[in-house]
Amino acid sequence: MKYDFDQVCNRKNTDCLKWDMMEPIFGSGDLIPLWVADMDLPVAKPIIDALKKRVEHPFYGYSQAGTSVLNSVVERMKRKFNWNIKPEWIVFTPGVVPALHVAVRSLTHPGDEVILQEPTYHPFFPVVVNSGCKIVNNGLKMNNNRYEIDYKGLEEKFHSKSRSFQEAGRIKTIIFCNPHNPIGRLWKRDEIIKMGEIAINNGAVVISDEIHCEILFKDQKHTPFASISKKFEQNSIVCMSPSKTFNLAGLEVSTIIIPNKKLRDNFINTRYGIVPNPNVFGYIALEAAYNHGDEWLEQVLDYLQKNLDYLKQYLENKIPNIRVVDPEGTYLIWLDCRDLGMDNQTLSNFMKKKAKVGLEDGFIFGESGSGFMRMNIACSRSVLHEALNRIENAIDTL
Repeated sequence: MKYDFDQVCNRKNTDCLKWDMMEPIFGSGDLIPLWVADMDLPVAKPIIDALKKRVEHPFYGYSQAGTSVLNSVVERMKRKFNWNIKPEWIVFTPGVVPALHVAVRSLTHPGDEVILQEPTYHPFFPVVVNSGCKIVNNGLKMNNNRYEIDYKGLEEKFHSKSRSFQEAGRIKTIIFCNPHNPIGRLWKRDEIIKMGEIAINNGAVVISDEIHCEILFKDQKHTPFASISKKFEQNSIVCMSPSKTFNLAGLEVSTIIIPNKKLRDNFINTRYGIVPNPNVFGYIALEAAYNHGDEWLEQVLDYLQKNLDYLKQYLENKIPNIRVVDPEGTYLIWLDCRDLGMDNQTLSNFMKKKAKVGLEDGFIFGESGSGFMRMNIACSRSVLHEALNRIENAIDTL
């Protein structure tokens, strides 16, 4: 089936967070919203058909993931990543962020420390703080418009020579993001191994957020953290979901893969009574997406690649003082706006009030995000063009 992603779909007045909450979030309802990670591209027909069929069965009581749902996850991990997992390793949650809260609480005690790598997905901050833990920032290093992991800094974070004696040894976990949000880096196998060895050898379990693992550009290949080795498998919690890949965030279903039984049992006990299972429609959508969604996904990835190429060409030709940090994954593009010479609040207000475009402020991803903005390009190309034209016209008035 051929999908028409050039067609602009009206999502207003559908209780859509992205479109209907612009007034309270941005202070204006006439912006083009390119912020939250939600695609303005219609969902694959096999998913819609599966949901319609389930709706016709007039019982919507408590549900659980059946054998076919579990098998769809197992088979997809094998088919996409050559990763052999077992059904009993899978724990389903209504989203990755709730799972991150549970994972951190299952691994730490109040006062313990958690490593983040800024700039990083801003919900990671409350995940740590609300667990009673402290954030240890091992910031990413930018080199020639490309971010890299600070391995030396990471090693030092675990030892008393860089921190007080009382603090040393209290780092219990690191939240690893791959592909990384907001910068779009897809960490390569050797980078994952180097980072993982440092963390695990110092007694930390790695929580790997891989929610964007199937949104990849060109010939990129994703390596799940736990697929590296038995050692990595037994010292990690891997968080995946069809929500970003297949645009199903509102159906709230994620797969948390925990091979280590002790870690898995602690996770399950910690979430009990707090984080529920997904709803029945989430399971239906996941199974349909994983089993029948690849034709749609191939077309989406091709469209996103063309949107990225269009964005880069437009900025190079017409807005050279805004640069794309080349992404390898996700449809969230990290824009370097520092050459505009604006402080954070001025830049934020400029995009909202002058350009009339709703982007994510870079500084919410950490101090190193100052001067950057995050743009969602998962939309019709005409919408992307209009947003860029607005930014261009606003800059011309400066």
